[in-house]
Amino acid sequence: ILDIGGGGGFVSTAFLAAGYTPILVEPGLAAVLHAKSRGIEHLICATMQDIAIPDDSVAAAGAFDVIEHIEDDFGVLRDIHRFLRPGGRLYLTVPAFQWLWSDEDLLAGHFRRYTVDGLGQKLQDAGFDVTYISYLFRFLPLPLFLLRTLPYRLGRRRQAYDVAVHAREHTGGSNWTARMFEAMLAPEIARIRKRRRMRIGTSCVVCATKPARR
Repeated sequence: ILDIGGGGGFVSTAFLAAGYTPILVEPGLAAVLHAKSRGIEHLICATMQDIAIPDDSVAAAGAFDVIEHIEDDFGVLRDIHRFLRPGGRLYLTVPAFQWLWSDEDLLAGHFRRYTVDGLGQKLQDAGFDVTYISYLFRFLPLPLFLLRTLPYRLGRRRQAYDVAVHAREHTGGSNWTARMFEAMLAPEIARIRKRRRMRIGTSCVVCATKPARR
């Protein structure tokens, strides 16, 4: 599984635990070193655009909170479609709902937030069949709006401490935070396994497939 923009290896570590072999592609050296310390062996410190990936060569790819950082997200989806094998799968997560936009998005370098309808259409336009799409983190929209979006709309400015917190969040969170989220996510994971959708959340989660050649 090609873990595109895999950061410090949080998702790749889960792939390893599930018995898969991840190949992590990440341009940030600090994040790559953090992923290495987590036991990820196959690491490429580069952007996806820097790697000449042959057509129809990758069985599965994931881009978890990645394409919102890229201005031409459609171009990236088309490129992923190109190098996936027929029948290959793409797994995506992205931030949801433009009305949740805050300075956290600006600080993170986001160009946009998504809806499931808009993202699903973009994937279809890029040539994918969308096999599952839903919102995720349905317990977070209200806290996120109150703690981030509303202060941003009221003109609150980020402090140096906030920047430090953001840096830690994007270079590997603490174990207790991960455990807390796992517990809160358990009911949503159960719904996903039953292919049931959630109508609201702070992220979108997608599984899409490159159609087999006929």
